[in-house]
Amino acid sequence: MSVKIEASEGGMDHNTMLGIGLIGALVCIYLVYLNTLMSTEVFAFFGGIAAIIALWWGTDSIKNLCSYGLGTGVPSAGMIALGSGVVAMLFATKLAGINPLLVPVGCVVVAAILGAILGFISDKVLNMNIPVMTRMIAELTVVGSLTMLGFTAMVAGTFSFGDLITSTTSVLGVELASYASSVIGGCVLATIFMLGAIAIQHPFNACLGPNESWDRTQMCAIECGALSMIGVAVMSLAFLSLPAVVISFVISIILWGWSYSELIKLSKRDAFAWLDSQPIREVGGEQ
Repeated sequence: MSVKIEASEGGMDHNTMLGIGLIGALVCIYLVYLNTLMSTEVFAFFGGIAAIIALWWGTDSIKNLCSYGLGTGVPSAGMIALGSGVVAMLFATKLAGINPLLVPVGCVVVAAILGAILGFISDKVLNMNIPVMTRMIAELTVVGSLTMLGFTAMVAGTFSFGDLITSTTSVLGVELASYASSVIGGCVLATIFMLGAIAIQHPFNACLGPNESWDRTQMCAIECGALSMIGVAVMSLAFLSLPAVVISFVISIILWGWSYSELIKLSKRDAFAWLDSQPIREVGGEQ
């Protein structure tokens, strides 16, 4: 069995973060459905907020997993999270044919099952012998699926499969169905995939070190998520009305500006604590 080395002490309990991240992301994704109920598109930005909340939780999941000597495994964890997450997300969007409200919950259930299978294979079949492997891969798959679903809902204003594969184009004044110009047909999901993958991989990698602190790492996750949200807001210009795009873009900029400012403050705080080139503190040893 691998031995866990605490990357940082203190901070919020992981189970608490799981509850906040899961419930918060689901609530925000459901709020996107207000677009359908009210025949508007202005609530699309809630999808981006859902993705940020999921990424905030997922960063701590990656830290828990990679505390078992898997520092170089952060990119792998991020890719398996988004790679398996997009499978769960696409499967769940088909549930809109039964009832659109089943999509977010279905996304979580399918992702959890898929992630548990992948985690079991990684731990037992590949013989990695990491106690939290199955649980954390399951969590990260859920995080990846919610991130993909959130950003997709933000760019399209909906999370129904039919609306994601079909768009319209005008030919001589006649509106025709177009699949190539849709969110899925236009390969927008590929860009969303990379924006989500980088956002979940970067925070712990960037903050990892002898003075890694919980609040700085998690603020970096929010900042990365908000930065990806800006990109998604720009892409939504091809699918949503201008007012909806402007609202998403402004909220994204505000979230990024605030989180970046806070991250710089926390970075300066931690850098100040390491002036005069103090030796690296050993966990459990002399300070």
